[in-house]
Amino acid sequence: MKYYRADVVGSLLRPTYLLQAREQHAAGTVTDAEFKRIEDRAVDECIAIQERAGVDVLTDGEMRRHVFASQLAQACEGFASISDNQVDWFTLDGRLDTSPVTVGLVSRLRRKRHLSAEEFVYLRGQTSRPTKVTIPSPTMYAYYWVPGVSNAAYSSPDAYLADVTAILREEVAELVRLGAEYIQVDAPEFGMLIDDHQRGWFSRKGFDPDRMLYDGIEMINAIIDGYLAITFGLHICRGNDANRYMAKGGYARIAEQVFPRTHAQRLLLEYDDERSGDFAPLASVPEDKMVALGLISTKTPREETVSELRVRIQEASAYVPLKRLALSPQCGFASVARGNAISAEVQQKKLRLVAEVARQMWGDE
Repeated sequence: MKYYRADVVGSLLRPTYLLQAREQHAAGTVTDAEFKRIEDRAVDECIAIQERAGVDVLTDGEMRRHVFASQLAQACEGFASISDNQVDWFTLDGRLDTSPVTVGLVSRLRRKRHLSAEEFVYLRGQTSRPTKVTIPSPTMYAYYWVPGVSNAAYSSPDAYLADVTAILREEVAELVRLGAEYIQVDAPEFGMLIDDHQRGWFSRKGFDPDRMLYDGIEMINAIIDGYLAITFGLHICRGNDANRYMAKGGYARIAEQVFPRTHAQRLLLEYDDERSGDFAPLASVPEDKMVALGLISTKTPREETVSELRVRIQEASAYVPLKRLALSPQCGFASVARGNAISAEVQQKKLRLVAEVARQMWGDE
C-alpha cells in the first residue's frame, strides 16, 4: 500500500481560456484538434501547479471533463439533455438552491470509447511524479435515472446500474493495462445517504437508500477486485459545486456499512467543517486501510493554518493511528468546470499547505 501522505482529490480550477474554448468548441468555432491542444495546455499547467506545491501524487485536474463524473455520458450512448431532473443544493449559509441535473438516461448504454484512458496516458507522459486517475462509482449514476423516462431503456434501476458497473470494470482493466497505479472512485452519493433530505430524493427516484448503500459497495468491489498491485481510493464527500453542498451529517450513519466492506485500501473523507461531524466514526476503519483526512476546504478562501491542521490530525489519530493517516483537501476545487469561488492563488496556497503539513507530520516517507 502506497502512503501518499500529501494527497489531492481530483479537480483543479479551470483557466478562463479553457472554459471559453469549451463553449467555442461546442458552438463549432474551435476545431477538435485546436480544442485538444488547449486542453493539453491546461493539463500541463495543472501538473506544474501540483509539482510546485509539492504534493505526493498528481491528477490531470479533470481539465477534460465538464463535471467530475461526465466521462460516462461523454463515452457512452444512452444519455441526453433533459429538463425534468432537479436536485437540491444548499449554500454555505444553509439556504436551499435547487438546480437541474441536465443529463438523463434515455436509452440503453453502449460504450463508444474508454472513459479516462486519454486523461491518464497524457498525464503519465507529462510527469515523472506518481499519478492517479479518478472515476465515478456506479451508484453515482443514480443521479441520471429519471422515473418515467429511463424506464423505457431498462426495466429497473438495478439493470441500468449493472450495465454501468460492467462499463466501469472494463475501464479499470484498461487503466491498469496502461500502467495506472492509483485509481480513485468518487462516491458523493454515499455522503448524500447520510442526509434525510437527500435520502428522500433517491427514494422518489425509485431507489431504496439502505440497499443503495449496500449494493453500491458491492458494485465498487466488483470494479476494483483482482488488481492486487493497484492502490484504490474511495472518496466520499457531501456535494461540491459553486461553493455549495448537498448534504450534511457525520459519517456515523454509514461508517459501519462502508468502511469495513469496501475493498479500497484508502478512504478520502471530507472533514473540513462542522457539516462533516466528528472523527469518532473512524473507529470503524479496519487496520488494513489508510484515511486521507480532507481537512482543507476547497469551498471557502479561508486559509487554514499549520497549527490547526496538526491539532486536528492528532485528534483523528485517537481513532486511526497516525501511521495510517494522510492529508488532502476535502474535495476538488472544481467538481463542475465553473469551479468554486476561490482564486488560483488561494488554491496554490492550500495545496502547498497540504504538502507542508504532511512533511511535518510524516517526514518524507
